[in-house]
Amino acid sequence: MKTKIKINSKLPRAVTTIFTTMSAMAKELNAINLSQGFPDFEVSRELISLVDKYMRKGYNQYAPMQGALPLREVLSASFELNHGVRYDPASEITITSGATQAIYVAITTVVKPGDEVIVVEPAFDIYHPAIEMNGGISVPVKLKAPDYKIDWQEFASLINDKTSMVIINTPHNPTSAVFDMEDMLKLQALLENTNIAVVSDEVYEHIIFDGMQHQSVCRFDDLRKRSFLIGSFGKTFHVTGWKIGFCLAPEYLMGEFRKVHQNVVFAGNHPMQMALAEYMEKPANYLGVSEFYQQKRDYFIDLMKDSRFKAIPSHGTYFQLFDYSEISDMSDMDFTVWLTRQHRVATIPLSYFYTDNFDNKSIRICFAKGNETLEKAAEILCKI
Repeated sequence: MKTKIKINSKLPRAVTTIFTTMSAMAKELNAINLSQGFPDFEVSRELISLVDKYMRKGYNQYAPMQGALPLREVLSASFELNHGVRYDPASEITITSGATQAIYVAITTVVKPGDEVIVVEPAFDIYHPAIEMNGGISVPVKLKAPDYKIDWQEFASLINDKTSMVIINTPHNPTSAVFDMEDMLKLQALLENTNIAVVSDEVYEHIIFDGMQHQSVCRFDDLRKRSFLIGSFGKTFHVTGWKIGFCLAPEYLMGEFRKVHQNVVFAGNHPMQMALAEYMEKPANYLGVSEFYQQKRDYFIDLMKDSRFKAIPSHGTYFQLFDYSEISDMSDMDFTVWLTRQHRVATIPLSYFYTDNFDNKSIRICFAKGNETLEKAAEILCKI
């Protein structure tokens, strides 16, 4: 009989993610998969050819721990262009193995056992486990439906001497809400003269609609000085499988971030970093992404106009919430399973993104799909 050691799980309540579950169900049933947030259309051929170019040029060994310098330099230039703020490529930018790794490292850099971390909910599902693995305590604060705005008075009441970090996400997954300038100024005022760090998850920075301006944390001086700004090349360039992200932070924070980063992955994919660096030398390659996805959003909303699903305004990301309360009183978890099994369209229940599984009869749909996929899905959903 083999020896079986006893361990105390660091994540005793963790289960397989809903994204894995729904994607597996969609595959099993040959359903249209609008659940997991990945595009199903082609990546830029120019970008693919650049990866090949840099592989052939020999960039197949370890990248520098901080990331390929050309990519850090072009990233610095892009933030100066878009936000008027310069991050030093040498000391304030690190390329990571996806935004997930960057968020985990930022949390690990700051959070100690017993620390409290305020998390805006509904929240992407990696935040709470990372806090828990570091011995921290998640303190959720809910965005208020139907417009998913934050109650800053409630937020302020949660700050205390144990608070070491705040995690925000704008544009916001899963609600598609966007923090405006007033929100950011209120956050800055509440954190003034505190020792609280900020993780600002801005992976959808280039997917924002209706002429709105992304209010990056870097635009606000006091916030910038206490923040880890997290981004993703995968979301911007439709290459989520490449798992290449980044973290921007002032030098005193980045120095500590890199101590953790080098002992987690050390470095990311080298030829892909070089390819992205050359591709981003043309700002048009990322500045047109918002318009591209706004057309997708508008097209899908128009396809769904005669359905019984009620669209909740999407201001950013490539997700759209729908209220299904006119169709069923099932829980959102049961409804998504029913929708997949009976109608062959896979979606995500909004309650999954709440620690208390708050259910307001809404589902999340990913519209980062080809028009044919969106048309087939809408045809089915409009008949329900």
